[in-house]
Amino acid sequence: MHYLLLILLLLAAVFGPQWWVQHVLNRYNRHPEENFPGTGSELARHLLSQFGLDNVRVEMTDQGDHYDPTERSVRLTPDKFNGKTLTAITVAAHEVGHALQHHAGESMFAWRNRLVMAAAWGQRLGSFLLFATPLLVIFTRAPSVGIISFIGAFLLMGMGILVQLVTVPVEIDASFNKALPLLKNGYLEESQHGAAKQILRAAAWTYVAASLAGLLNFWRWMQVLRR
Repeated sequence: MHYLLLILLLLAAVFGPQWWVQHVLNRYNRHPEENFPGTGSELARHLLSQFGLDNVRVEMTDQGDHYDPTERSVRLTPDKFNGKTLTAITVAAHEVGHALQHHAGESMFAWRNRLVMAAAWGQRLGSFLLFATPLLVIFTRAPSVGIISFIGAFLLMGMGILVQLVTVPVEIDASFNKALPLLKNGYLEESQHGAAKQILRAAAWTYVAASLAGLLNFWRWMQVLRR
């Protein structure tokens, strides 16, 4: 009974934040707001131009809302790109916040980008080590070679989790130090401020939810490798 309760608590801790994030984003993504003259993409373009960032593109994507520092592109999913909902407008401002971080050369944003590149190489190396471990065990007949699997799993899963956790303060800054002041400067009615804060909080904590799910996957890897 206690073991079942522990599992339920673990699942709630891992999947609860993901459910909450999606619930908030979906709640304010259903109906267009009458006071919005343009779509999420149009607001993003407008805000970028205000800061002289005409070299930053605004593009549609099916890979999730994000800012790509390599291509210098704010990318929005179709519902945000074409939508006039509170979620569309607020998420667009959040992604513009990342473009502003990049333009200002903020250290946390630069550090996150370096970690992303390091994690990509680490995950490639981790995949290779996991693939090579069975062959090494066969040829060397040394069970201790299994430690390579542990290193591979850590590189594969652990670095991704690290990046997601480091991303949290960058996301919070984009939400509350960049996007919210912009939105309050004449783009939202005062009655919409509270909902916008909820959306920005959800946008910022998306990576917390992802890191918790990653920790669960990492724990599963460790259980497999211990057998």
